[in-house]
Amino acid sequence: MDILSTEKKSLLSTLYSLVHTIAPRPSSNAGGIVFYANYLKFFERARTEWLRHLGLGQQVLRDTTGGMFVVTDVQLKYHRAARLDDLLCVTARVQDNGRASLGLHQQAWLLPADTTIPAPAGTAGTVSASTERSLLCEAHVRIGWVDASQLKPQRIPASVYQAISNADTHDQ
Repeated sequence: MDILSTEKKSLLSTLYSLVHTIAPRPSSNAGGIVFYANYLKFFERARTEWLRHLGLGQQVLRDTTGGMFVVTDVQLKYHRAARLDDLLCVTARVQDNGRASLGLHQQAWLLPADTTIPAPAGTAGTVSASTERSLLCEAHVRIGWVDASQLKPQRIPASVYQAISNADTHDQ
């Protein structure tokens, strides 16, 4: 079963999917259950890959604009536990974009063990509507734009804002 499709769904914003396997020991406890705080790491990686997919790599942003995104608020809801070596799909989509911050909705999905991963993993697209996947965790994340040297809030640069807005319009 192919978990990433090129079919465009009617989303309110950009969706980026990241597929990976749970790392053996650092992510799980002795019982093989993924430690709850690791979902924050999974969500961070999905946001980073989403920005990179838009041509907005974090180091490039810092070098070219002098600014960066930082997490200012996170609300998590756990639905069920992931286990050692489970295959996950982690998504990030924009819920709202302001001039100095973005609100994102992120989800971690458990995928069936027989899922085939298209090469390369981390391809942009929408998750297929398979009924076999299970929601593990979801988050509402607010990221704000700050001056990288002083860590003071600033408006998102026009070029960054435009790239995100164009992706929102293009991916709907």
